[in-house]
Amino acid sequence: MTRYPRDLRGHGATPPHPHWPNGAKIAVQFVINYEEGGENCILHGDAASEAFLSEVVGAVPWPGQRHWNIETMYEYGARAGFWRLHRLFTARNMPVTVYGVATALARGPEQVAAMQDAGWEIASHGLKWIEYKDYAEADERAHMLEAIRLHEEVTGARPRGWYTGRCSAQTVQLAAAEGGFAYVSDTYDDDLPYWKKVGDRHQLVIPYTLDANDMRFSVAAGYGSGDEFYAYLRDSFDTLYAEGLEGAPKMMSVGLHCRLAGRPGRLAALKRFLDYISGFDGVWVARRLDIAEHWARVNPPVEWERPTDMDRETFVARFGGVFEHSPWIAEGAFGLELGPAHDSAVGLHNALARVFRSADAEKRLAVVKAHPDLAGKLAQAKRLTEASSAEQASAGLDALSDTERARFEDLNRRYTDRFGFPFIIAVRDHDKAGILAAFERRLENSAEAEFAEACAQVERIALLRLKEMLPQ
Repeated sequence: MTRYPRDLRGHGATPPHPHWPNGAKIAVQFVINYEEGGENCILHGDAASEAFLSEVVGAVPWPGQRHWNIETMYEYGARAGFWRLHRLFTARNMPVTVYGVATALARGPEQVAAMQDAGWEIASHGLKWIEYKDYAEADERAHMLEAIRLHEEVTGARPRGWYTGRCSAQTVQLAAAEGGFAYVSDTYDDDLPYWKKVGDRHQLVIPYTLDANDMRFSVAAGYGSGDEFYAYLRDSFDTLYAEGLEGAPKMMSVGLHCRLAGRPGRLAALKRFLDYISGFDGVWVARRLDIAEHWARVNPPVEWERPTDMDRETFVARFGGVFEHSPWIAEGAFGLELGPAHDSAVGLHNALARVFRSADAEKRLAVVKAHPDLAGKLAQAKRLTEASSAEQASAGLDALSDTERARFEDLNRRYTDRFGFPFIIAVRDHDKAGILAAFERRLENSAEAEFAEACAQVERIALLRLKEMLPQ
């Protein structure tokens, strides 16, 4: 048995409706990353200078040395860029979430006071603005706990949101296990929040963005001008707003940095975007905490037994009859590489069908033969499986007139005499007349074509059964 941990399905083809306040068609969320004074610097006890997200594209760390140029670029963010962004958003009364690095907040008391006076949410951006990919779990947990402690000491309240940014593969698990966060944002995998089960706790995840983000001014393949930044934000907004108008509202995150978007030439582009979205009705500009609290109210977590969490015995007992009287198919599927994508009807059906399709013709024929005749003697004797009884009843085959019953008996006899197995059709897809027409038509098939059709109908029946057993 192999279980694949990545969730490549997410909300699926039909995501939950967020029911944003006042019927909003989109939730727009601005993040200001406050990192200045928390970055790599030997003054902070780090081994080398900072080399990430500055005007020096392609910079590398300088072991044991201060990088004066990059240090002063970061200082610009605290000294000038922050205040420029602060004026821009407070003038429009637009709420903001700050991702605050705890050590940076401790070195910026006036900026913290301004954030709080504006009613901005201050979420935690970790203890230091450094790379955590190589940290041992215990060491990263220790930094997380110290970040929470220092954040509360500096701001007067513990953070309700978490985003490391330069994270490890264990960051989300650690933040969820800590137990005190209304949301975690160290993912980039959706346009809506979602719940992630970690241990016994359901953790809300609000994905962040690295595309609608001014960080792309500091990378080689990024924005070269404010016009490019504005155009990308506008196009993102237009696409998501249109989806909202069509009945599927989403969330748009915009990532900002004081030392990047706080530069005059870039701020002009951001200003144009704020003015642009202000011209639309049904736009909810919110803090991430507001989105988290709203989502928890309207789309709370749902506890259910997922197929990929089941042991072998439970799995086979639950799904062994999906392919009629053929538990070996469920046994084979249990041993495949299954993951969250297989916890839906379509996903689990794919796993079961793989086992069926890879079997030899003799085993597949046995599965076909395991299905009962339509309106046959087993049905009359009420000896069908519960699923088969319900399926045949759905098309009215449990209440046939004498003439109809005689016709089905004749067709069943002719069909089995010709092909050697019972006529299989997903009756939930048809009414009585359609079933009879298919019966007549398929009697003209070649043996090879009809066996292929019978196998396809077996798979279709299995899918319809799974759709009744599993959440969609």
